[in-house]
Amino acid sequence: MKSTSPEEEPEERSSGFVLYAFEQGERRYLLLRHKNGGHWGFPKGQIEDGEGEREAALREAREETGIDPIEQIPGFREVNRYHFLRDGRSLLKEVVYFLGCVLPGEPVLSNEHLDGEWLPYAMARETLTYEDARRILATAESHLRTHQGP
Repeated sequence: MKSTSPEEEPEERSSGFVLYAFEQGERRYLLLRHKNGGHWGFPKGQIEDGEGEREAALREAREETGIDPIEQIPGFREVNRYHFLRDGRSLLKEVVYFLGCVLPGEPVLSNEHLDGEWLPYAMARETLTYEDARRILATAESHLRTHQGP
């Protein structure tokens, strides 16, 4: 994956949520293992026509995890831009992530995923497949520590 310039218009736009819950007094993040490639990441998906970023992120998180309600944490919006190959062609994708607090519980996974795990920060960081996802998780953890404490 190569870096992109902010002026470059993405061919594909998605949004999603970094979801966390408290279990036994500890913050845990929900990671999903995707069927396509087996990588670990956050719930996300394409923004459909007529949808805003937040609306699409909520829809995708609910569809992929079965979790509802999601309390969005104010002041967090992280953007990840990267190129990927589809049918031999390089496409620019932009993914916007929001941060959400949910009640703990087993996710009801969509058919796009093989597994879902609630993990403490350090384990979640180790489990995530891509460095960009680790950066977003670190930013989420920092945001929560600054605004809500450990």
